[in-house]
Amino acid sequence: MWITLAVFSAVCLGVYDIFKKTSLRGNNVLVVLLLNTMIGALLMSPVVVGNIIDGSWGFGGDGMSHLRILLKSAIVLSSWIMGYFAMKHMPLTIVGSINATRPVLVLVGALVIFGERLNALQWVGIVLGFVSLLFISRIGRKEGFSLKHSRWIWLAMGATVMGAVSGLYDKHLLRSLPALEVQAWYSLYQVVIMGATIFVLRRSRHADRTPFTWRWTIPCIAIFLTTADLAYFYCLSMPDAMISVVSMIRRGGVLVPFVYGAVVLREKNIGLKLIDLGILLIALVLLVVASQ
Repeated sequence: MWITLAVFSAVCLGVYDIFKKTSLRGNNVLVVLLLNTMIGALLMSPVVVGNIIDGSWGFGGDGMSHLRILLKSAIVLSSWIMGYFAMKHMPLTIVGSINATRPVLVLVGALVIFGERLNALQWVGIVLGFVSLLFISRIGRKEGFSLKHSRWIWLAMGATVMGAVSGLYDKHLLRSLPALEVQAWYSLYQVVIMGATIFVLRRSRHADRTPFTWRWTIPCIAIFLTTADLAYFYCLSMPDAMISVVSMIRRGGVLVPFVYGAVVLREKNIGLKLIDLGILLIALVLLVVASQ
């Protein structure tokens, strides 16, 4: 059951990336992100309102749990801010492939923190994940996004690292806290943190001065992300779910934006990127088969 939920979450994440790319093209990144967090919080608001009405205020009124969720919100937003800027300025097929290597980083943390152990097939899958990361970095260099000269590729990698941290922290949180309340309250805290972040960044000389344009795809970002997260959180709440495998399956959602980038956006070096995607998909299949 947890594998099915992980696959469903992956598909939703793929569609989410398409709407994100469409919404960000020539648009103000911070405003789009703020609206995304606000709509996401609105979708989850019935849970928060219900907690307030029944007097529990979430997690039985435990203030320490709320602080832990606040930390979760900060981690996610740091990943989103870096990832949104990278998504705006880089090809979808490159950003998606870099983000799809997140499970490699999650694995290291899962081994160290949770004591998860992988069998031989799963280890082969992880090695192929590393190969995929190296390959896509070489393709990025061909398109002018090298580690030496492009800050966008560094932001994409930073977003991936913080996303991995978030995944590991999720596993820790869901051992003791209900998944639905975690998602609802962290969505609310994201709005607060994002509002404060924009207040600070908009006054700096490095602020994004791009005018904001409303697009119908903006609310779709939050809708598909919320759906993906609901499936993801319930998946991780299952006792036998392995964070390293779940995270790798979720990255399989890269197939959806990859096809969109190749067919609709007509991005470059699709042949080489297909080879990289093939390596990544083999890694995903090995991990799924080995986890049965």
